[in-house]
Amino acid sequence: MKEETKDKPSTTKSIPKTTTGRIKSIIGGSLGNLVEWYDWYVYTAFSLYFSDAFFPSDNQTMQLLNTAGILAIGFLMRPVGGWLMGTFADRYGRKKALTASVLLMSLGSFIITVTPGFRTIGVAAPLMLVLARIIQGISVGGEYGTSATYLSEMAGKKHRGFYSSFQYVTLIMGQLMALGVLILLQRVFLSEQQLHNWGWRIPFGIGALLAIITMYLRRSLQESASFTNESDQSKSMHGTLKALAKHPKAVFTVIGLTAGGTLAFYTFTTYMQKFLVNTSGFSKSSASLVSTLTIAVFMLLQPVFGLLSDRIGRKPLLIGFGVLGTLTTVPILTLLSETKDVWVAFALILAALIIVSGYTSINAVVKAELFPANVRALGVGFPYAIAVSLFGGSAEYIALLFKNEHHQQWFYWYVTVCIALSLILYTTMNDTRKHSKIEDE
Repeated sequence: MKEETKDKPSTTKSIPKTTTGRIKSIIGGSLGNLVEWYDWYVYTAFSLYFSDAFFPSDNQTMQLLNTAGILAIGFLMRPVGGWLMGTFADRYGRKKALTASVLLMSLGSFIITVTPGFRTIGVAAPLMLVLARIIQGISVGGEYGTSATYLSEMAGKKHRGFYSSFQYVTLIMGQLMALGVLILLQRVFLSEQQLHNWGWRIPFGIGALLAIITMYLRRSLQESASFTNESDQSKSMHGTLKALAKHPKAVFTVIGLTAGGTLAFYTFTTYMQKFLVNTSGFSKSSASLVSTLTIAVFMLLQPVFGLLSDRIGRKPLLIGFGVLGTLTTVPILTLLSETKDVWVAFALILAALIIVSGYTSINAVVKAELFPANVRALGVGFPYAIAVSLFGGSAEYIALLFKNEHHQQWFYWYVTVCIALSLILYTTMNDTRKHSKIEDE
């Protein structure tokens, strides 16, 4: 009996049983998530300034289109990251995978920071930009599934929706940080010309440094009980596509519930800054301010909706998003395209983001609750990354393409149809709060 006791202590010691212990682990995991998403969103926040450095052109829409194309390439690499990091997390632990993903993100940001422009090295400049976004795409593709899994496993059953909602709090906070750095540079430290010439490199450098610091912080994270309890079993089938194939319904559920939600999210967050400048006619600084304010309120709403899901279930929130998103997307985007008032734009975008919160606040926990521990990180990350690549990552590109062809309203209907299709799934799926595969540790 002594030998058996000696073999097992790591399981109990590594898992926080108290609320304080859970919160510490969730905060630790979330801080790394924040830095990862800051690095990811800096690209979209500053693309208005660096697009001409990599793609010289007299047509701003074409410059943004090329930049959005590379953004889409980064998204296309996210399934690769979801697969590689998901497999790694299910075999070797959530902690190690989270540390590796933030290191990759740092490398991608560093490459963008130091790469000369098109006028200096020619076509090598956009190629280096592509390489950096490929690396970052792999990183963030692995980050989502692993962090969603980790936060959901570390949270107790009673408050799992609430605690898991902090994944999107930190995701949004990363975007908010990117916009905050942009506003500070715009309004305090640099002139418009300095930002265009070299100032856009500063936020990428900040991101590379923060990611390195976070990599060391993540090494002190505690491993989740769900993984630790599996660790004594054979790992030959952990995190493999063959093992994932045993859960086809869960895989297609992740893709279906993500499609409309991720498209709506990227439309009303990352694309809005460009929409306000390129369509509504706002100045870059005004558009940045509106985006920052709406995203700040959006961030604060996530725990509220997460807590609500612990009371009434996940399904009602998803259905609410699906119904309201289907009915209001076209009117909101149409009014936004016509307004010249900053506060009207703020109110319209905020209304859209309140609706989208029915998806964003709980999508991580819903996906994690669909899979057993041995394929949870892969099951959450891989199919989600596929859906995000197809729908979220292409949102800006499709919107700008329609605009360039003088059919901008087609994009409004495209978003609406995708939300409506996801709504069909929301109405037929089980409520994962009542049918969760995460054991309450």
